[in-house]
Amino acid sequence: MSESEVRAAVARELPGVRADLERLVRIPGIAFEGFDHSHVERSAEAVAELLRGCDLDVRIVRSGGQPAVIGTRAAPPGAPTVLMYAHHDVQPVGDLSLWESEPFEPVERDGRLYGRGAADDKAGIMAHVAALRAFGDRLPVGVVLFIEGEEEYGSDSLERLLAEHREEIASDVIVIADSTNWDVGVPALTTSLRGVVNLFVELRTLDHAVHSGMFGGAVPDALTALVRLLATLHDDAGDVAVAGLTSRTGAAVDYPQDRFRAEAGLVEGVSLIGSGRITDRLWTRPALAVLGIDAPATGEAPNALVPAAKAKLSVRLAPGDDPKRAYDAVCAHLEQHAPWGARVAVTLEHDGDPCVIDASGPMFDAARAAFRAAWDGTEPVDIGVGGSIPFIATFQEMFPQAAILVTGVEDPHARAHGPNESLHLGEFARVCLAEALLLAGVAEQGRQAG
Repeated sequence: MSESEVRAAVARELPGVRADLERLVRIPGIAFEGFDHSHVERSAEAVAELLRGCDLDVRIVRSGGQPAVIGTRAAPPGAPTVLMYAHHDVQPVGDLSLWESEPFEPVERDGRLYGRGAADDKAGIMAHVAALRAFGDRLPVGVVLFIEGEEEYGSDSLERLLAEHREEIASDVIVIADSTNWDVGVPALTTSLRGVVNLFVELRTLDHAVHSGMFGGAVPDALTALVRLLATLHDDAGDVAVAGLTSRTGAAVDYPQDRFRAEAGLVEGVSLIGSGRITDRLWTRPALAVLGIDAPATGEAPNALVPAAKAKLSVRLAPGDDPKRAYDAVCAHLEQHAPWGARVAVTLEHDGDPCVIDASGPMFDAARAAFRAAWDGTEPVDIGVGGSIPFIATFQEMFPQAAILVTGVEDPHARAHGPNESLHLGEFARVCLAEALLLAGVAEQGRQAG
């Protein structure tokens, strides 16, 4: 198919693609503990039906976790095979009062489609489907669609699934549609991602609660001790103060501070933390956040010294760091800085490797050409991402010869994981076109190599 034919085919398929995206968004497939996992099963079945509609051989698979969907179609003679990844599970919605519309009822406002999973990552699934539908029976490459069912919950069973189905999913190119673009109107390839270590730290100072008046002033309470300990994790500038974590310098991409503040939603008067370029702070240096604290709620707290308090910490690791070494460094810091001899217990929740991608070679050239065409000549940007997709390192290890292209449907206003998540519909149309053009470009590169 010529480029003009591909453009016309994608445009023809977009209304149906959007309708199917909305159907997916209506399924609350949350893989976290405590949620109804029958919805994750429904979501997998819906994805499987979409892939069967693209004439793929489809199976729903699992390895002790939530269901993933694998769909395959063999390559034409001499053509390469492309693995296309996305995930069908979504984040919990959080506080419903913060949503302007029902999270699982998609609504369009001002050119954006609102709903949980509309961007992360059901639009990634539908970008793959759009490309397949556009080509129909003229698909120029072989494809393997791998649609995961527990990415938001840590991908605990993904490595086992990849190992169990390794021969079936082996490919020349891997397209991971779970990242972001640089801005509305500016496409991007993600070339580095930070790793992650999530952990719990619990401090204990007493074996039971005691009267704050009778004992306060001499006996330390655990909540105050925890607050003092957490304050040691950053220096006065806001840089992470844990010794032994890796830092590096990233790509020299200009990220204006006023744009960044607006996209982050910083309240007026609040300063940024850390030092150096914003892109380095976000992409190639460690970050540490307190995600939650277990302690008495203010409305229920008695006049008693708290005997134990617990916090959940999230540490984002610079590319090149090692999660196990980083965990040990954080543990050592917490134990060394615990005030007043408070007893410290640290437990790991989960971790994941950072990654760096060498985005050079013919397949990356094909991706950039596809982006350039879909965005009407706008040059794509190579970016880092502060978030983590740990399984990319697994793909790199298992398929070292494959070109890994990390793309995405999000933009800085998508609010993935937060209330009022949304998808820019104009950008989504460009993403669908870019993916179809990418498949054509990969096929052409395969012909030239052959």
